[in-house]
Amino acid sequence: MAFLFGAYNLGRYLSMGHAGEAFAHAHRLIQLQSQLGLPSEASVQRAALHVPDLAQTANRYYEFVHFPLTALVLLWLMIRRAAQYPKARWALASLTGLALIGHLVFPLAPPRMMPGWIDTGALLGQSVYGPDAQSGLANQFAAMPSLHVGWALMVAVFMIRATRSRWRWLWIAHPVLTFTVVVVTANHYWSDGLIAITLAVPLLIVFRPKQFKPNGRVRRDSAPALLGATDQSAGVVAVASSSSARTR
Repeated sequence: MAFLFGAYNLGRYLSMGHAGEAFAHAHRLIQLQSQLGLPSEASVQRAALHVPDLAQTANRYYEFVHFPLTALVLLWLMIRRAAQYPKARWALASLTGLALIGHLVFPLAPPRMMPGWIDTGALLGQSVYGPDAQSGLANQFAAMPSLHVGWALMVAVFMIRATRSRWRWLWIAHPVLTFTVVVVTANHYWSDGLIAITLAVPLLIVFRPKQFKPNGRVRRDSAPALLGATDQSAGVVAVASSSSARTR
């Protein structure tokens, strides 16, 4: 993960000189999405801005949920589901590596930099980026694919696999909300999220855990029960043998 973080920052510096290419890619992608009949993200954003406090909530979700929740889920898997953690780690790292390649090969200006969209973060004073494309720690031309959507999908699948509660399916809400948030905040196009999902699904299949263990360990109350059953069975056999000997 530290290596990927270093590579990400390297990608940020390498992309600084490709602003013109990033905006050209954005114009072509917008035209392609229109030809494919995908709904305009700008229309979705305008509708969302008419709902009180929705944009503020979306900005906070974009800033405070994406990385912290991913880190917490990985930490929980490492502690409570140690057998499943390596698969999850490699799936997430592989997706991040593929995304880094995409960011370098196909620099893309996000919708908030394009005419017709509103940068809700800058508008409401909640921007996680700097005042221009070259400032801040993040590579602002790394829109394709969306790691927000890809990581959110993986986190949901990790938790659904690792738990058996009937409420575990609520984790599906996380990638759905994340996809909605990145569109409402004009940080990603539909295509960014769809490509991220296309990359994530095969990785989730390849790095699928071989065996599920409910708690990742033997339950504390299971050993005595098993031992009791064994002792009882042994007692039944001993009584039967004794009875048989007396009969003979």
